Amino acid sequence: MRATAFKHKHLKLDQKKIDFAKRYFGVDSEQEAIDRALSLLVEEKQVLAAIKPLKGNLKDDRRPWPYR
Repeated sequence: MRATAFKHKHLKLDQKKIDFAKRYFGVDSEQEAIDRALSLLVEEKQVLAAIKPLKGNLKDDRRPWPYR
């Protein structure tokens, strides 16, 4: 397991998206909202990688991969 590295970043971000993330995650700080959103993205990538070997194993499933 890797140690977490924190770095200061100065970014221009859409305030409406940050406000939405704060409401969605129920947090007060912008930093926590952004961190949770990024963590969710990493988790999604891990889930997709884990289920990728199952591609084509569902009978009569004609949807294109990846499922959306």
